[in-house]
Amino acid sequence: MALLYTQSEIEQGNTLTLVETHQTTLAQWAHYAPMNHQHKVDLIEAEKGRVLGKNYEAGDWYDRAISGAKKNEYIQEEALANELAAKFYLDWGKEKVASGYMQEAYYCYSRWGAKAKIAYLEQHYPQLLGAILQPTKRAIISEGTISPTLMRSLTSTSNSNSKNVWLDFPAVMKAAQAISQEIELEKLLATLMQIAIAHAGAQTGILAIDREAKWLVVATADQNHTEKRYIPLAECQELPQRLIYSVARSQKTAVFDNLSASTQFAGDRYIITQQPKSALCIPISKQGKSIAILYLENNLTVGAFTMDRIETLQILSAQAAISIENARLYQQVKNYSQTLEAEVERKTEELSQKAFDLEQTLKNLQQTQTQLIQSEKMSALGQLVAGIAHEINNPVTFIHSNLQPTENYIKALLNLLELYQQEYPNKSSAIKAKIEEIELAFITEDLTKILQSMKVGSERIKQIILSLRNFSRLDEAEMKSVDLHAGLESTLLILQNRFQESENQPKVQVIKEYGKLPHVSCYASEMNQVFISIISNALDALKQVSKTNKNPLIKIQTEVREKEWVRITIADNGSGIPTHIQKRIFEPFFTTKPVGSGTGLGLSVSYAIIKKHRVN
Repeated sequence: MALLYTQSEIEQGNTLTLVETHQTTLAQWAHYAPMNHQHKVDLIEAEKGRVLGKNYEAGDWYDRAISGAKKNEYIQEEALANELAAKFYLDWGKEKVASGYMQEAYYCYSRWGAKAKIAYLEQHYPQLLGAILQPTKRAIISEGTISPTLMRSLTSTSNSNSKNVWLDFPAVMKAAQAISQEIELEKLLATLMQIAIAHAGAQTGILAIDREAKWLVVATADQNHTEKRYIPLAECQELPQRLIYSVARSQKTAVFDNLSASTQFAGDRYIITQQPKSALCIPISKQGKSIAILYLENNLTVGAFTMDRIETLQILSAQAAISIENARLYQQVKNYSQTLEAEVERKTEELSQKAFDLEQTLKNLQQTQTQLIQSEKMSALGQLVAGIAHEINNPVTFIHSNLQPTENYIKALLNLLELYQQEYPNKSSAIKAKIEEIELAFITEDLTKILQSMKVGSERIKQIILSLRNFSRLDEAEMKSVDLHAGLESTLLILQNRFQESENQPKVQVIKEYGKLPHVSCYASEMNQVFISIISNALDALKQVSKTNKNPLIKIQTEVREKEWVRITIADNGSGIPTHIQKRIFEPFFTTKPVGSGTGLGLSVSYAIIKKHRVN
């Protein structure tokens, strides 16, 4: 369409027809993939409006094309659309509007790395790019605290330096993005120091942070690594303290071609002993307050810190201030969370448990466990089981540890009673009647058995609590290396009552053929959810054929496949899954169980969990 003005009327008609043909093809593509092609269709429509004199409609189509390209991250086409819009408004006589579009095109081409295109725009449209080709310089002055004869002037810089900053805009943006991505203070400081040293051309660097009105040196770095420090600035002998305090007061950047020649700081011990050459000290400020001071040195040469490097660091310092403040807040929240957790744990340990609480909690556990297994809400089950296991652990431990002393006391009493009978064999009629009434001989024999049964029972409860904790694994919400066999065993222990013989069903036999599995990286709680869902379905299937199947069994096999995969097979000898529903078993809410017996979510959720692990 750029050639329309040079063509005859007939040629223009042919050109427009060809354009409409191509636009129709693009529109068809945009129908199926608008994110890839719709902004191209809009840009062609804008150009048609331009050549046909439909200025207002053309302006609207340009904006649509720019918005679509930006939304879908087509930066080169966003740049082109802005450039064409700028030329359109410039031809229309709206130079101010054209300037905004041309500057956006310039920024887009910069991010894209099209340096030749940037140079073309600077040469042909300098009047539209004046605002960004000559950015306002941040004056760095001493205000009487630093000798002007020793500190290089930073306000009289050439245009080439400014252009270098803008031509290197993608690198600056990448560095700022790297700083903004760090939220932990230690990692942030390491990233900030290495970026600052690299962009400034420094050999070493030191960062001091304001902590409660006291300056602390928190990091020292060279070109290879960063070392974490935590010492007061007044005690640090590795930097010129007087210069740092001066910049902290003035909140202005100071740069020296040769710091050792400074008369203002001639008495500084560090300058006297180390004789530093090129030095740069930049305040990192937020809301008008210095929160950090960055000090850089290069002792290989004088005048190492050029204006474009200083401007780059000043741009990055704004992002650094935000990131440092965010990292501080994150650390405060993290510390508060740890303190709160410790306080909660301490309060929990102080709670005393009674026998009634144990009985009631166990009853609630049985009821809740049954309900959650039947409704397949495993996430809620895991949280509840972990909480209950923690609550009943202390009283069970108390009971278990006191059973042995109780047995000793009872044996002592029985021995005393036996001795009494030996010393006083002649009993009164009342005593003889009471002995017969309470069956003293039976009590003496049975009491020891009762105590032994109580020991076995309490030990069993402790094992159940341990299995419940392993099964819930609420402390393993993230992916980590675990023993899958332990998860299977915990699941079998939780479901053991369903394996026992009952009036309507014989005992279900479990056959385990475990292979030698290494620890596997997975979401442990989710894998336990898969185990309990599949094993519960197997038990339900065996229950349906309990009248005809007199030897029900479930076989669990594990093995390593191709040194990279783990295969777990859980099979039962029930009637199997009918062929016509096998394709639907993983559909959400599909179930063959009676109403009220299942939600149809177990296998669907299990399938999603396994798919997620295959991707990870």
